[in-house]
Amino acid sequence: MLVNRKTSFRENLPLSDYGPDENLNDSADIDWVNKDWVRWLLRGCALLSVTSVSMNTPATFNNLPALEYVTFVMDLAVTLLFTAEMVAKMHIRGMLKGDAPYLRDRWCQFDFFMVVCLWASVLLQVFELTRVVQPYSFWSVLRCLRPLILIRVFRVFLKFSLPQNRINSIFKRSYQQIYNVTIFFLFFMILYGILGVQFFGELKYHCVRNNVTNTSEITVFDLAIPDTYCSPDNKPGHHCPKGMKCISIDIPKNNRGFNGFDELPTSFFTVYEAASQEGWVFLLYHAMDSLESGVALVYFISLIFLLAWLVKNIFIAVIIESFAEFRVQFQQMWGSRGKDTDSDSSQVIQQEGASWRMVIQDENKPQGLAPPIFQQILRSSAFHAFILLMVLASAIAEASLSFDHETKNPKNTIDTFYFIEVFFTLLFDLEAVFKIWCLGLRGYWRRSLHKFELSLVIGTTLHIIPGWYRTELTYFQVLRVGRLIKASPMLEDFCYKIFGPGKKLGSIVLFTMCLLIIASSISLQLFCSIKDFDKFETFPRAFMSMFQILTQEGWIDVVTDTLENADKNAYGVYFIYPIRIYFLLYHQVVNVIVISLFVAVILDNLELDEDIKKLKQLKASEQSADESESLPFRLKIFEKFPNRPQMVRIHKLAGDFSVAAIRESFMRQFSTPQLDLIMDTDEGTEEGQSFLKGPPVALVRPPALVARSGGYVEKQAGVTMVIRESNQHKLMGSGSGQMVNNGPKSLLSQQYQLRISRRSMRGSRPGSLKLGHHKENGDITHLMMGGSNFSSNFASNIGMHRSDDFDIKMIQQRKQQAEIKRNQIQDDLRENHPFFDTPLFAVGRESHIRQMCQTIVNAKYNYMLRDPVTGKELQSVYKRILPMWIRKLFGLVTYLDWIMIMVTIMSCGSMFFETPHRRLTNTPELKYAEYIFVLSMSVEMGLKILANGFFFTPKAVVKDVSGVLEIFIYVVSVIFLGWQPQEVPPLGGAHILMLLRCLRPLRIFILVPHMRKVVYELVRGFKEILLVSVLLIVLIFVFATFGVHLLGGKLARCNDHKITIREQCVGTFWSPMFVTKMKVNPGPNGTMPGFMVPRVWGNPHNFNFDNIGNAMLALFEVLSLEGWLEVRDVIIDRVRPTDSVYVHLFVFIGYMIGLTLFVGVVIANYSENKGTALLTVDQRRWMDLKGRIKLAQPHHIPPRPDTRGLRSFMYDITQHMYFKKFTVLLIIGNCMLLSVPWREDKKATVYLATVSSIFTVLFLLEVIMKMIALTPAGYWTSRRNRFDMFATLVGVIWMIVHFAVQFSYHSLDVERASYVFGSLVIILRFFTILGKHATLKMLSQTVMMSVFKSFFIIMGMFFLMLFYAYTGVLLFGNVKYGYDLGRHANFKTTAHAVTTLFRIVTGEDWNKIMHDCMVWKPFCTYKEGNSFWETNCGNTTASRIFFFSFYVIITYIVLNLLVAIIMENFSLFYSNEEDALLSHNDVRQFQNTWNIVDINRKGLIPVHRVRYVLRLLRGRLEVDLEKEKLLFKHMCYELERLHNGGDVTFHDVLSMLSYRSVDIRKSLQLEELLAREDLEFSIEEEVAKQTIRNWLDKCLKRIRAKNHSNLILNLRAMNEPLFTVTEQAASTAESSEGSVREEPAAMPRSRKKGTVELNPPNIHIEPPPPTSKSPNLRRYLTPQISDASLREKDRMGVKKKSNRLSTSTSKTLGEGLSGGQQVSGDQGVSGELVGHHVSTDVNSWWGEQLFILEKCE
Repeated sequence: MLVNRKTSFRENLPLSDYGPDENLNDSADIDWVNKDWVRWLLRGCALLSVTSVSMNTPATFNNLPALEYVTFVMDLAVTLLFTAEMVAKMHIRGMLKGDAPYLRDRWCQFDFFMVVCLWASVLLQVFELTRVVQPYSFWSVLRCLRPLILIRVFRVFLKFSLPQNRINSIFKRSYQQIYNVTIFFLFFMILYGILGVQFFGELKYHCVRNNVTNTSEITVFDLAIPDTYCSPDNKPGHHCPKGMKCISIDIPKNNRGFNGFDELPTSFFTVYEAASQEGWVFLLYHAMDSLESGVALVYFISLIFLLAWLVKNIFIAVIIESFAEFRVQFQQMWGSRGKDTDSDSSQVIQQEGASWRMVIQDENKPQGLAPPIFQQILRSSAFHAFILLMVLASAIAEASLSFDHETKNPKNTIDTFYFIEVFFTLLFDLEAVFKIWCLGLRGYWRRSLHKFELSLVIGTTLHIIPGWYRTELTYFQVLRVGRLIKASPMLEDFCYKIFGPGKKLGSIVLFTMCLLIIASSISLQLFCSIKDFDKFETFPRAFMSMFQILTQEGWIDVVTDTLENADKNAYGVYFIYPIRIYFLLYHQVVNVIVISLFVAVILDNLELDEDIKKLKQLKASEQSADESESLPFRLKIFEKFPNRPQMVRIHKLAGDFSVAAIRESFMRQFSTPQLDLIMDTDEGTEEGQSFLKGPPVALVRPPALVARSGGYVEKQAGVTMVIRESNQHKLMGSGSGQMVNNGPKSLLSQQYQLRISRRSMRGSRPGSLKLGHHKENGDITHLMMGGSNFSSNFASNIGMHRSDDFDIKMIQQRKQQAEIKRNQIQDDLRENHPFFDTPLFAVGRESHIRQMCQTIVNAKYNYMLRDPVTGKELQSVYKRILPMWIRKLFGLVTYLDWIMIMVTIMSCGSMFFETPHRRLTNTPELKYAEYIFVLSMSVEMGLKILANGFFFTPKAVVKDVSGVLEIFIYVVSVIFLGWQPQEVPPLGGAHILMLLRCLRPLRIFILVPHMRKVVYELVRGFKEILLVSVLLIVLIFVFATFGVHLLGGKLARCNDHKITIREQCVGTFWSPMFVTKMKVNPGPNGTMPGFMVPRVWGNPHNFNFDNIGNAMLALFEVLSLEGWLEVRDVIIDRVRPTDSVYVHLFVFIGYMIGLTLFVGVVIANYSENKGTALLTVDQRRWMDLKGRIKLAQPHHIPPRPDTRGLRSFMYDITQHMYFKKFTVLLIIGNCMLLSVPWREDKKATVYLATVSSIFTVLFLLEVIMKMIALTPAGYWTSRRNRFDMFATLVGVIWMIVHFAVQFSYHSLDVERASYVFGSLVIILRFFTILGKHATLKMLSQTVMMSVFKSFFIIMGMFFLMLFYAYTGVLLFGNVKYGYDLGRHANFKTTAHAVTTLFRIVTGEDWNKIMHDCMVWKPFCTYKEGNSFWETNCGNTTASRIFFFSFYVIITYIVLNLLVAIIMENFSLFYSNEEDALLSHNDVRQFQNTWNIVDINRKGLIPVHRVRYVLRLLRGRLEVDLEKEKLLFKHMCYELERLHNGGDVTFHDVLSMLSYRSVDIRKSLQLEELLAREDLEFSIEEEVAKQTIRNWLDKCLKRIRAKNHSNLILNLRAMNEPLFTVTEQAASTAESSEGSVREEPAAMPRSRKKGTVELNPPNIHIEPPPPTSKSPNLRRYLTPQISDASLREKDRMGVKKKSNRLSTSTSKTLGEGLSGGQQVSGDQGVSGELVGHHVSTDVNSWWGEQLFILEKCE
């Protein structure tokens, strides 16, 4: 995640201002516009205009006719004022010309548009007043944009303290990201829309009575009750019962409903409704009844998973990442996140007895009139504890109130609770007076806590007035419980942490309310003209409707009701789709942007500052170093027993004297296979007694001869492994800001210069540390780094590096010491206690049985291709065939665990078929599966206990909670299999045992390490989740208490709505039944089906507020946003409409703030457990960069051919942007043919299939053109091209089949299969769009990576659902049907239970299913002693525990983990070109360069070709060979040593460049940093050595050439004859020290006449090695480091003095020379590759290298 993305800016840059430019309104003649009071007046007019437009509806005017004239006067006045302002500004600034023209400013354009809207509204109201326009007319839509004027009130705050170009960049990037994600979302929406049209089509088949003949005149009495969809002609699906038949109902589409899969537009909106997880389950049931249920289940479940859980959560990631960009600005606007001190004075630590506490400094000063003793009482802990106890007692008394609508009249408010409330109110009044007396009025008012207490005192004092008791003032009474938060410092700190500054959360709440007001006013004006439509007739009703859409509960009903009434009131079918689009956009905005903003605020408050992160990194590293040295408690028990070391005797040892027993551990050091050691098991035996009582047992095994190597290969493998895998420790270096690209263009050059500057200040190897005196206890008292000739200017920097290295080494050393000490304790116990590490205290440590069991238990598949220690390749053929992810999956657990996983899954599969009537006791097949599981687990437990022990061993089976659960599952299985009860009463002992048996699927969590890790991560964040739960419980308690006082006993009504008096609620009445949502004709005389119902006076069947328990249960359901509409409507109908504010307020606070806390806390805990919570910005970016590198792949398309011809022409066409866009348009056009169902009974399908065949020919032509352009081999190298070709070939096959079917005799089934095949081909073609769009491809990779990373979370959720499904079958499998528990949603079988639980995960009416499962006598059949399958009753307690726990665990916790994973992976996609790390453009440029060099398109090139890749790089990865030749050598050598000179991959080179392009001391973590610095130092060292050797060779050659030339001149001067000299190439030379080296003889060579070879004294000159000339030499190429090894033997003849000579004569011999020079001559080209241009600044370079070499020595 980039939640911790840091935004920085320069102070000297101009700051952006997105508010109105009001400073330009300066004019001498018109200055009133600049007045502050005028600006405030105009803002007030904007509020007045919004109020006016909110009252301007026909229904409002009918209720209050005077408002029609009032609003007209208000609108006219406001319009004139804004018009005057507009004219004045035009006069000042000019209209179109001038320095700042009015109509060229964005805010002035908005003001001008608002003035136009105001005048249009005024003119419209004039026509309405004169009745030229009727009140309910369509022209009211002209007012719909007027509410936007509310923006004028708050736009003054849109001022950002950031550079304007930075703000523009953030806005542009955020907009681009939202646009990209929207396109990605639309792609899946269209995909599922097309699939829905082809799979389901028009669902028109219903069950009707057999006597129905006219399908267009269906009445409500002809349908089944309830209306049931069906499948005709014995096809898969639901079939009608006897007396009914399945026919297609031919009624208009709008009468059947506005959702379905009739055509693509309708299907598109239906898919969006399903993706919102509202009403989708009923669409699923309709599809299951009409078609095969498996297709419908896969379709809708995948739709929910992809669209609702994955793709839509990407929007949250976009908003959070964009919000993070403004963090610095928002912190300046909202203040710091620190805890408020409640005072302007500072705090000090004060001791009170044995405890310490923070108090305000002025608190110790007497400020009030009270004597000092009362001041001391006020500051005492006893006084505060007494007040908190009184608050708790008051809360308990408030919650104790209860009502009974049969015995207690709620209007009688003067009762015992009233007098209790009077007592507590007077008590807290006295407390406030006492504090004011002690602190003074000013001191009391200074603290915000006292202000809150004073408001409660005033409110509760007014509340105890008899006329105001149990009214809205009860809020002050119940809010007292908020003072209890002070009793828990942890909870108090958590509240300060998550809510942060009040301005931040307040700004988001204000933004949400403004958005709701604007949307409500706009909707009010759009739909207020619809007659007899109450949802938008007044502003309160419109506000409730838009708030309902915000909560997503029943928002489809709002849209459907609006569409029905608009269609009925002559709006016409043309407005159906605009209305749908309007509500869809509003729903998307409020549920994506608004909710994401709340999550972003919570995450931002949970985020730590950069400095605090560094401190916590250091603390976390120290804590990890201070690992527990003590053993677990189960092993400490051996320390309580006396030591009994194991003694051995030497057997068969010749001698006259008996040898005493010796410690076994001592003898092991000298034991050989010939020694037999016998354990002395009896310490009390007399001397001389024989210890040999049987055959001798060898207790010491022969030592294993293990070859250990610490060579170059092992070191290289270790460094590479640490670099790639080490992510455990945190960086404790300098700041967290990366180098900004203000200097050179290349990142490589920047970072190389930075490394060089740091190297110049370091005197030793990176991370090295020389210890002085090392005490026995491990303390380091002296620290000395290498190198003593440092400059004094670098003293401070050296000290800093010393401190860093000291910390790193100290942490590593402490970890090693802790591990050594822990192992030493275990070794001591193993030696001194014979039963330590002895399974079951009977199996010996070295027994063959235990060794065999350990071999079986620990046997595991090795998926590695190379030995991790030696680096040698492992010979295995099948490993190279299998993909890496499959091999890793096989190596995930041991073979034994794999077997038990399979056995457990098989056992869970057998339990899947168990039902209340198909049980284990009466089904032999299920019994056999149970025997297999118990037997297998018995063998497994036996092997693991014999190998590792049961409890008192280091690796015991029962060593943690997972082991306890495993043994518990085994014991329960054994007991149940042995018992097999025949009679199982509900919730009896046998029933509970069966419920405990359902824990078996959770054993998969124990066997799979990754799933166990998921549980561990959840448990680690349990504290924060618990605190959030406590806050939500407090919130529910406060509102529940208020609900009891306000609504208790008032919700009881007669079920006959015509009866309002209780005494008249007797007898029976006719209750109509709900049949269908379709608009069908009623029965004769408008009658509806129904039945007689007895009248009952009572509460609603599923909620009430009569006591605190029922109220909290009702509010918990409301908190889940299920059933809150029913609560609201009941309160409005039975109490007062104004009391519905209570429900809206609770939903807003609970949903917007409470539930987003779960999202934020789960995401934060996930980041912390993943090790990313404490990462700095640069470390986080480095992690993202490595993720992007893994995703990056080389291009597989060959470069453009150089020759001109048909291939080049085709290449230019196929690679042109317009050709790619045209291809995408063809794909979209082909997919649009699936906008209607392809059915064999429709003639249009034939024409559509023919057009699709034409598209297939065009796609085939595209494939042919690309194969000509790229060649068949080049075309085949791209996976995208292969997929395109596959889709095209399949399309060609379908085209042949289609025309063959059309021109031959065939059945309808064959034609149907042909059309299905064709539609699948087009859908397959639709997926090719993902590969043709870079953004869609990256987002699809993000989703796929999220699915891959969340695989174990998804599997864990599935097994958890399986556990609840098994439990639900046993608890509710036989419960009678209710309101929502029916044919589709039930627990009769495990399959139905899983489907029902998946429905509950999405929150679809889960509370109604829970209430149906709570049915009890007398509404069901129950008899004492019957088994649970013989009764159809449920259980209230079990139902609440079951559904509450499942909903909270799955919905609030597990699903939020998916959001965290998506946010983590989305940061790979959300990269910025301004970041100092590699961006997408840098990676893309490298891909293009690699594509030029990798001619085979295998992603693998020889290492010698890397130099060409590096030379061709441009942009930020470019290397300047004139200035950075040494860096070029370092990079080449690093890749050479990576695979010992073998081929390198695409990711190898890109990974190397990424390391070289970042500041490793800021981006890398602890161990990775150490390994990288060590690697770079060794590379620099080797390159330096090779450079010196090459330089010496060049110097010696120049000396020899110079001597040759001098001798020739002398000989010519002496006029000596020319002669030919033949000599040996190498001879034995003696040095001045007398050392002699032998050189191998070389081949003789010829030389021109007149030349001799003269060696200087004391220097052995060797000839250059014979090399072949290479025709492929290129300039600027550096020597290969690997060539030095080929010349090593040739250098053996050089004497030691020559090495010293190279140093002493470097200044004189090094002028004008470099490592890349080449001596001309006829001796051929040397082993290195050189260029013509060399660096002229060799002296300075050589001086720097000497300085570095001196320090390294």
